[in-house]
This record gives sequence, structure tokens and C-alpha cells, in this order.
Amino acid sequence: MGKARKKLKSPVWNIWAKALGEKASLEKRTADAVAIIRTLIFLSCFTTNLFIIAGVMRHWDRPTEFTSCSYTTK
Repeated sequence: MGKARKKLKSPVWNIWAKALGEKASLEKRTADAVAIIRTLIFLSCFTTNLFIIAGVMRHWDRPTEFTSCSYTTK
């Protein structure tokens, strides 16, 4: 089962790593480490954007209440 899983994962990982950008190193281990770091950065940005969109949708078309402020001048 380990070989079958590795064969299935390998093409997907290769496509994902190429989608992240240029290969960082000629060594496979170093290039994979850089791809993992780039993936974590991508997931962080993606998660942040999801929270921003959720906040906008939550407050979408909500009626706002304006209170009048009375300013006094001397």
C-alpha cells in the first residue's frame, strides 16, 4: 500500500510544486522543503482571505444606526 500511495501522491505533488513557482534547488529534498514552506505561506494567506470575506459577508447590508453627536463650543 505504501508504494501505491507514493505513486498516487507523486504526480499531484509535482504539479503542486511546479504551480508554486521555480524549483528552489537542484537537490530534491531541499526543493521539497521550500515547496512545503511556500505551501504553508499560501495556506496562511488563503485562510486570512477567507476570514476577511466572511467578515464582509457577515456585515453585508446590515442597517447602520447613526447617533447624532452634539458638540459644544465655548
